[in-house]
Amino acid sequence: MRGPDAATALGRAMTASAERAGIAITIASRSSRAWASATFEGSRVGYRIEAGDDDRLSRWLAALPDAEWQLPGHLVADLAVTGRTAAAGRAAVEIEALTLIEG
Repeated sequence: MRGPDAATALGRAMTASAERAGIAITIASRSSRAWASATFEGSRVGYRIEAGDDDRLSRWLAALPDAEWQLPGHLVADLAVTGRTAAAGRAAVEIEALTLIEG
C-alpha cells in the first residue's frame, strides 16, 4: 500500500477538519498497533490532542464519532473521544479509533 499509514492519514484528516471548524489542534502524541479479526485487518490508533478549550472544540468533538473520514486505503470503523481535561483555557483530549484496511 502506498501513502501514509492509517494513523498519519487520520491525524491529518482530523487536523484539517478542526481547521475547517475554526480550531487549531496540536497532536501531542499518537500511538498505533496492528489489529485483526477473522475477516478484517487494521489498526487501533490513539491520539492525544491539545487545543483551546471553548464551545467550538466541544461541538467539534461531539461530531467526531459520526464524521465521514476519507482515508486512502483505509476505513474508520470506530472513533471515540475517550477523555478530556482542561486547565487555564487549554484542553487535552484523548481519541481512540479503529481503522480497517480497504480491499
